[in-house]
Amino acid sequence: MHPYRTHTSGELRKSHVGDVVRLSGWVFRRRDHGHFLFIDLRDHYGITQIVFHPERPFFDQATHLRYESVITITGKVIAREPTTVNPNMPTGEIEVVVDELTVQSMAEPLPILVDGKEESPEDLRLKYRFLDLRRDKLHKNIVLRQQVISSLRRRMTESGFMEFQTPILTSSSPEGARDYLVPSRIHPGRFYALPQAPQQFKQLLMVAGFDRYFQIAPCFRDEDARADRSPGEFYQLDIEMSFVTQDDVFAAVEDVIGGLFQEFAKKKVDVTPFVRITYADSMLKYGNDKPDLRIPIEIRDVSQLFAASEFQAFKSAVAGGGVVRAIPVKGVADKPRSFFDKLVEFAQGIGSKGLAYLVWTPETVKGPLAKFLKPEQLEELKTQCGVGIGDAIFFVCDKKDAAAKLAGLIRVKIAKDLDLVEPDTFRFCWIVDFPMYEWDEENKCIAFSHNPFSMPQGGMEALMTKNPLEINAFQYDLVCNGVELSSGAIRNHIPEIMYKAFEVAGYGPEVVDRKFGGMINAFKLGAPPHGGIAPGVDRMVMLLADESNIREVIAFPMNQKAQDLMMNAPGEVSEKQLRELHIHIDPKVLAAQSLG
Repeated sequence: MHPYRTHTSGELRKSHVGDVVRLSGWVFRRRDHGHFLFIDLRDHYGITQIVFHPERPFFDQATHLRYESVITITGKVIAREPTTVNPNMPTGEIEVVVDELTVQSMAEPLPILVDGKEESPEDLRLKYRFLDLRRDKLHKNIVLRQQVISSLRRRMTESGFMEFQTPILTSSSPEGARDYLVPSRIHPGRFYALPQAPQQFKQLLMVAGFDRYFQIAPCFRDEDARADRSPGEFYQLDIEMSFVTQDDVFAAVEDVIGGLFQEFAKKKVDVTPFVRITYADSMLKYGNDKPDLRIPIEIRDVSQLFAASEFQAFKSAVAGGGVVRAIPVKGVADKPRSFFDKLVEFAQGIGSKGLAYLVWTPETVKGPLAKFLKPEQLEELKTQCGVGIGDAIFFVCDKKDAAAKLAGLIRVKIAKDLDLVEPDTFRFCWIVDFPMYEWDEENKCIAFSHNPFSMPQGGMEALMTKNPLEINAFQYDLVCNGVELSSGAIRNHIPEIMYKAFEVAGYGPEVVDRKFGGMINAFKLGAPPHGGIAPGVDRMVMLLADESNIREVIAFPMNQKAQDLMMNAPGEVSEKQLRELHIHIDPKVLAAQSLG
């Protein structure tokens, strides 16, 4: 017999009754019934109930086993009494009567709970993550993550893609988020950077002629944490393809991601091809570029109607370059006044000056704006927004970008308050035609709005003749339930167009040559048209696991302050290490840290 186990704790069934088996695992739960001691023995595969009889010489030892101690037992499988069968456990029809007990490791009192009955504070969970990972839900999330990655690899390989690894130590890039820098020991004063993404390398693989590449790629960005973004590092399904159009990239990704969600989702999944929405339409209709299509509310632009109205606040705002956005909502006319007051309060809390509204009742149109609008204007609003008796329209007025953001947040708030979000559904869409450039208000200049390596729509002619803020790029995002899963683009593979694109954003050719020399030199030696995308693995698993926080699907995440509480990272290093790296730390910084 194997020294540790003949079966796993999720394996035994009624067909094993009468067998002598050996199991190893953790003491999960215990119930002392006086004459008998019952313990739920847990391992990676499941739980088996084991029974200790009081006449056994090790019975006293068993009664003193602490939770999460590791034991090995040998005993006979018996059928449970019909009244004690547990239909919620795969092993619920049997139990094992223990004849031998070996304590492999006695656990000390637990700093966090493992049985799942209560949630421990997150900092404690992260400090004792190895314990936290024993919890059933989190354990299943990590298993799901492995299954998702395995499925992605299989699907990509079956689609003709080849997996290649790209460097982790690379050079710093002047765009994107902050880099993690790594000092060089043998090149004093110089630094490597951890890759924010394998962007340049995967494009160089296309120039090298590999045609279809993918990688489950680790990426590193020194940015703040959010519920859907882990600080420090994350993983993405990195993809690049040669001789493709935007449609080709979409078809390949829909086949892989659509199939993945169909395989693992316990919800309804949109059929392919996914809906395509332009960036401009998304900002207008949903107030952001990652719309949640489960919400049946579309924002309307009613600026011109109010420009001709007698409501001076909106009229003058539109004349000064502002806009008015309408948010039509069905079936809220009978809501109490407190419903409307709370929405106004919410709008003010997110930065709006207020929230005007109109309500269509069987008798009349009510609301603060009604007296300022003529009957024909009210009728036009009703038609334009698709409302009728019993419905309402809420209005936001501000500069274009601010109005979009406010209206988008109010749209989501209303949907959640009224329980309008379509349940048990994954709704996908492509956001296309992103602006190539945006105005950087802080630095008062034109800046890249998305990916600087994207091909501008219209190519060199557009860069030479159009207002930069009117140029769109072949850039696209894949969105699911309001979560951005990935960004991608058809790449700019022509050196002359790349130099000009960077010039528009304020970078001279010497900057391009210095920062992107490897790629620009490669393009000068024959580059195929190519494009790609990089869906986030962490976010996909988060959606499939139905978790709202990305840390629940990562085995060893950092906390919101980018700290690994279990391994004490970031940590101090010795003076010898600093000298080898030619680094000197200002004593004032150390003093500030000790005080903080």
